[in-house]
Amino acid sequence: MRTPLALLLLLLTLAPARAAPFSDWAAVVVAGDSYSHEGARTAVFDNGRSAITHGLLGIGFAPDHIAQFSDRPKKFSDGHPALSTPRNIARGLSQMASEARGGCLAYLTSHGDDHGIGIGDALLSPTGLAKMIDQSCHGRPAVVIVSACYSGVFIPKLKAADRIVLTAAAPDRSSFGCGESDHYTFFDACVVESLPLARDFPDLGKRAIACVAAREKKEEVDLPSHPQLAVGAKAETVIPAWKGERPRALRAPPASPTQFKWPKWWLKLWNKT
Repeated sequence: MRTPLALLLLLLTLAPARAAPFSDWAAVVVAGDSYSHEGARTAVFDNGRSAITHGLLGIGFAPDHIAQFSDRPKKFSDGHPALSTPRNIARGLSQMASEARGGCLAYLTSHGDDHGIGIGDALLSPTGLAKMIDQSCHGRPAVVIVSACYSGVFIPKLKAADRIVLTAAAPDRSSFGCGESDHYTFFDACVVESLPLARDFPDLGKRAIACVAAREKKEEVDLPSHPQLAVGAKAETVIPAWKGERPRALRAPPASPTQFKWPKWWLKLWNKT
């Protein structure tokens, strides 16, 4: 009676692949400003927005569940970003979270000070960003990454047991690389570089921190930015990894003189699938 076995194995080979680890997550990626620290126009934050979005797609986020925002959406139209304002970002996150019922991710890159991060002509405070996350993603795991000077000020308001928070700088430090001629900020470049190498978000944070430290040492900066990473007590159990998550393809075991040999009819069936 070989037919039931053949049918079972065929069904296993045709079973749908497991969904990507973040296919049901909501995300917003924000370029909050379009000016360099010298006051000239720059693409540095939109370059980061575009590259980070590409990196998120690479680890399993669905394109329909990522909302992008830019200070100059008509100039930097890749990804069809909306205008960066706190209200638009809140609405975008709410909409994405209503469509994707998993966790939430927010990545913001811009200038910042010890009161918050610049979003267009506004300043988004740690309390304001925490309110956005709480309102749209209450009860869900979340990853929040803030790329700006003094961005460590966000951690006390954002940290939670089921969250990972990564910032480009300590609360009292500047971050670097937002000049007119820069392509990415130091921190954004390190996140972009580390995403395909990392296993999960805690690993991403550690790699990005080490990368920034090496870059700043090379550039001989006076005061290192000291990026910050806060991993909640439950975060690593509720926020998936992207390395090692994909199921292995079903393969016929190799035959050997001391093991069971697959019959020829099965091998023919296998080769047709």
